[in-house]
Amino acid sequence: MHRPFAVLRLAPLLLLSGCLAVEAPDARLDVPGAFRAGASREAPPVRSDWWRSFRSAELARLSDAAETGNLDIAAAVARIEQADAQARIAGAPLLPFVGASADAGRSRSATAGRSTSVGEGRNQYSLGLSTSFELDIWGKNRAALRSAEQSALAARYERDTVALTSTSATAQLYFRILAARDRRRIANENLASATRVLKLINERLTVGTATALDLAQQESIVANQRAGIPPLDQEIEQNIASLAVLIGRAPERISVAGAGMNAVTVPQVAAGLPSSLLLRRPDIAFAEANLASANASVETARAALFPTITLTGSTGLQSLALSRLFDPTATFYSLAAGLTQPIFDNGRLQAEVALQTARQKELLEAYRKAVLTAFSDVDRALVAVRYLAEQERLQRESLASSRRAYELSEQRLKEGTVDIVTVLNTQQSLFQAEDSLTQIRLSRLLAAVALYQALGGGFVKPGPADAKPRP
Repeated sequence: MHRPFAVLRLAPLLLLSGCLAVEAPDARLDVPGAFRAGASREAPPVRSDWWRSFRSAELARLSDAAETGNLDIAAAVARIEQADAQARIAGAPLLPFVGASADAGRSRSATAGRSTSVGEGRNQYSLGLSTSFELDIWGKNRAALRSAEQSALAARYERDTVALTSTSATAQLYFRILAARDRRRIANENLASATRVLKLINERLTVGTATALDLAQQESIVANQRAGIPPLDQEIEQNIASLAVLIGRAPERISVAGAGMNAVTVPQVAAGLPSSLLLRRPDIAFAEANLASANASVETARAALFPTITLTGSTGLQSLALSRLFDPTATFYSLAAGLTQPIFDNGRLQAEVALQTARQKELLEAYRKAVLTAFSDVDRALVAVRYLAEQERLQRESLASSRRAYELSEQRLKEGTVDIVTVLNTQQSLFQAEDSLTQIRLSRLLAAVALYQALGGGFVKPGPADAKPRP
């Protein structure tokens, strides 16, 4: 009876040896002082509803719908619930297990000295409580809990990453729909202009001042303009169908009015300092939490190599008669302690340590890559925003010149003072300039979305207390 308490007296000495803490790997990186394409100064944080910066009520409505109705986000939320439950499971061994039992039975045995097999029957009743508790001397269970808690944090950061990806994709598809509609409007206007020129050439052919070749060339231009419209209609309808999936609805349940890209404001976004990305990118926080979970898993695997000490106890009431079950004489109890030490497992535990250590190295490199990718994403987006703004300005100047040249050539054609080749050339230049400006405007809007996404889209990494998963 005294041996279990002897083990308990040894427990403080074992605890003095401490947990098998694993030194965290060095995850430091050479963080630049400023972005190559941005100013080296602090900037205000990106607002969480960054899509409102484009000043489009329809985009705001669609993005809000994506945040609440996107099925990928809903699945990520379910993964958070799974991770929270796993953390509770991992924390359970840190507290004693207590169970209750109740038994009632009747048995019969043969009576000694009699020739018959008729025996005497007796009843037996018992009530009991049992408990068991594993002494976490080496910190195995505490490390398992930390690993599960970090996985739960990673699940939250994954949800934020999925939400940022979904809202960014929503904005991108919306702008592509607007661009396709702008291009279709321009194509219809150009078709009307080309048809008007075709009519003039027909009139000149009638009076002998134009040739059949002139007519055929203009007919080809009209046909090409007309053939370019159906693909734009196809692009619009397909993008609306894709947009419906992002907001969790059937394509038949959404409508996109779209006033055109010129009605959308291109916001001015300041990148700030590169170091702030470590707090503003949910994918970096996700990689960091996974790395912390792996560190704790290495501790768990190493602790499994050492002895496990388990304390068990039971107490209760036992009697042959139900009426005497609650008498003091019916009380019983037992205490025990057990120690288990792995001796030979064909290298399984050592292999588990090697596995978790290798996984730790993998996640360390994934974390480093996430940080470097974030720097690259911001620099590329800043470069695109800067040069596309300049490109749009120059293209508008080119379009203005092309429009003046075309208007003059069409007027001269009516007057009969210009050749058909000049009209055809200025016409083609105008059509290309208008279409190019629309595509550059789209690229500029997409670059602004990419910059918001690269900066974390308003995500701010919470502090340790805020980020702790629910118990």
